[in-house]
Amino acid sequence: MNDRTYLARRDTIEHYFDRTAADAWARLTSTARVGGIRATVRAGRDRMRATLLGWLPDDLAGKRVLDAGCGTGALAVEAARRGAEVVAIDLSPTLVALARERVPAGLAGTIDFRAGDMLDPALGSFDHVVAMDSLIHYAERQTVGALGALAGRARHSMVFTYAPSNPLLATMITVGRLFPRGNRAPFIEPLAERRLRAALGAHPELDVWRCGRTKRIASGFYTSQALELVKS
Repeated sequence: MNDRTYLARRDTIEHYFDRTAADAWARLTSTARVGGIRATVRAGRDRMRATLLGWLPDDLAGKRVLDAGCGTGALAVEAARRGAEVVAIDLSPTLVALARERVPAGLAGTIDFRAGDMLDPALGSFDHVVAMDSLIHYAERQTVGALGALAGRARHSMVFTYAPSNPLLATMITVGRLFPRGNRAPFIEPLAERRLRAALGAHPELDVWRCGRTKRIASGFYTSQALELVKS
């Protein structure tokens, strides 16, 4: 996708997660003890990962799965355990290197970890695409455009998350803008469900896709909405 706003946002996200937040993210996604706020985020992410995995077939043998924005690889590992051929990609080379280190010995070499853009056409086609919390920093147009770009290379389903628009999240974002710019995470972009569904329905690359299951996970400072797109 050649959308300049997407590319600029992508570069900001890459810089943050590969440099500023790499250590914090490594700890959050480990089994190390964390403080109360981060513990709620970890618990929320665990529940969301289980939700998205629950929307994939139990038996993924012979299926190709894209983990778009794989982070430290927890979802990719679970998909590989079900027999999937997994391509796990993330903007952060640091997190991808950590993901490779964390792969259980029995699955070593079964997951194709890559650092780069999840929209790269060179990744090929997939039976299922999963994008867990990797689109939440993009505006509606960028999010829908990214899904449109992936749609032509997905055979069965795309499951993703977005930040649902609500007063609590709006307040948290406002507070976050008060911190010095150098310490800020890339802003989360809350999306209104009705507007998002309408935009998905109007995108030409998504005309053979329909919205399926949806679920909101709220755990302390973690709030994210899962949405399933299935091919008609």
